[in-house]
Amino acid sequence: MSQTHEGEKRRPSTGLLERSAADVVTSRPWVTIVWDDPVNLMSYVTYVFTTYFKYPREKAEKLMMQVHTEGRAVVSDGTREEVERDVAAMHGYGLWATVSRSE
Repeated sequence: MSQTHEGEKRRPSTGLLERSAADVVTSRPWVTIVWDDPVNLMSYVTYVFTTYFKYPREKAEKLMMQVHTEGRAVVSDGTREEVERDVAAMHGYGLWATVSRSE
């Protein structure tokens, strides 16, 4: 396989690029942050996370508690377009959410 850029290799037979696992992680540099608010009940926030993100109840409750106790939680990651879609959906449910670069 021939080298193209750092971490990428091109398969001679297909011309397709292969990326290392580290490169895949950095290709999802955006996150959805849900913020605590004085309006929505904890049970409702859990419902939103299980309904929209299809998270298991345990994960949804853990994220909800993080929002409640720490004031915020990262609830999804992806490309900027994916994260903007998630933020718009959170707004549709009445939650406060923002797009941010991954840390």
